[in-house]
Amino acid sequence: ECILSGIMSVNGKKVLHMDRNSYYGGESASITPLEDLYKRFNLPGTPPESMGRGRDWNVDLIPKFLMANGQLVKMLLYTEVTRYLDFKVIEGSFVYKGGKIYKVPSTEAEALASSLMGLFEKRRFRKFLVYVANFDENDPRTFEGVDPKKTTMRDVYKKFDLGQDVIDFTGHALALYRTDDYLDQPCQETINRIKLYSESLARYGKSPYLYPLYGLGELPQGFARLSAIYGGTYMLNKPIEEIVIENGKVVGVKSEGEVARCKQLICDPSYVSDRVTKVGQVIRVICILSHPIKNTNDANSCQIIIPQNQVNRKSDIYVCMISSAHNVAAQGKYIAIASTTVETADPEKEIKPALDLLDPIEQKFVSISDLFAPTDLGTESQIFISRTYDATTHFETTCDDIKDIYKRMMGSEFDFEEMKRKKNDIYGEEEQQ
Repeated sequence: ECILSGIMSVNGKKVLHMDRNSYYGGESASITPLEDLYKRFNLPGTPPESMGRGRDWNVDLIPKFLMANGQLVKMLLYTEVTRYLDFKVIEGSFVYKGGKIYKVPSTEAEALASSLMGLFEKRRFRKFLVYVANFDENDPRTFEGVDPKKTTMRDVYKKFDLGQDVIDFTGHALALYRTDDYLDQPCQETINRIKLYSESLARYGKSPYLYPLYGLGELPQGFARLSAIYGGTYMLNKPIEEIVIENGKVVGVKSEGEVARCKQLICDPSYVSDRVTKVGQVIRVICILSHPIKNTNDANSCQIIIPQNQVNRKSDIYVCMISSAHNVAAQGKYIAIASTTVETADPEKEIKPALDLLDPIEQKFVSISDLFAPTDLGTESQIFISRTYDATTHFETTCDDIKDIYKRMMGSEFDFEEMKRKKNDIYGEEEQQ
């Protein structure tokens, strides 16, 4: 919602942004100080002395990283919200296999040295990566007999004779699919995802992921500032009493006895429970550690992916870990957040393989959230509802949702270049040196 309010303001729309919370970012806020996190999860007492100063903590409720070459980074660059944020590269991406974790090879040298694959497998995998890098959906000469819109990914893996282990880490740690459904779909999307991973990796070398200093709560604030620069108005702590509808169409929002009139409304599912449907659940466990995660070479930040096959599940389990290096925790402390899509009546048992990797855990905060999706596109009511954040550990699916809402509101595709031009129209081109 914050990103859309920024984009709409740049588009010349008059934006009023109301939030019933006292902080930015709704579900995806970063909670500070630590005392507030204890309150939010109804833990008795206050954090122990050993946790350091409460205000040194900024704990994300929903863990996600940014793909260095992904859509959110493009939105940040085009809107120049980057001037309000500092990023650090996440030190490594790991994948779980047979009870152990291995670094996802991030260079050709690492791939050759990796114990994830045997010697011949490595050669075949390298060939596959070269194929993906050269693949260009607009140039059939790069297809080598593959039809991007028809050939399934399963067949592409067969073509390169890749074994199950390699397929697992390629599909889940590189293409970042949560399940194996993608295997029987046309390969174009998967090839593009692996390309995004490699291009993101090429930018910084350690991993393809970035994370903002002071936590993810900085992102919505950055876009709120952008909105304000273009005349948007922001109101925190603003209770929403009702959404006013006339003839099936939204005309305003009532708060504290007054009605703010509007032509279009964007909101998250928590404001319109009668217009959304539950599509699943996610369990997230925030863990405070006093040590880096074992077998990660003492990284002060990393991601671990546990492919569903490895733990007899349908969906992957993710771990994101950050630390005092990102100004989100007290000195010497680490925050690891495990998340997965709920499949059974005992979600805590489902996430156990991730928690076992984190032992010993000093304090954990468990949340199980319902996932909602809008029941209609908003074309009649002009109420545009976002989807709840899923279990993935990066913002690509969130950006797809933003682009989808934009298209439903504006009737045209979201275009990065267009956004850049609009900004220049208002600010003028950079001054000539």
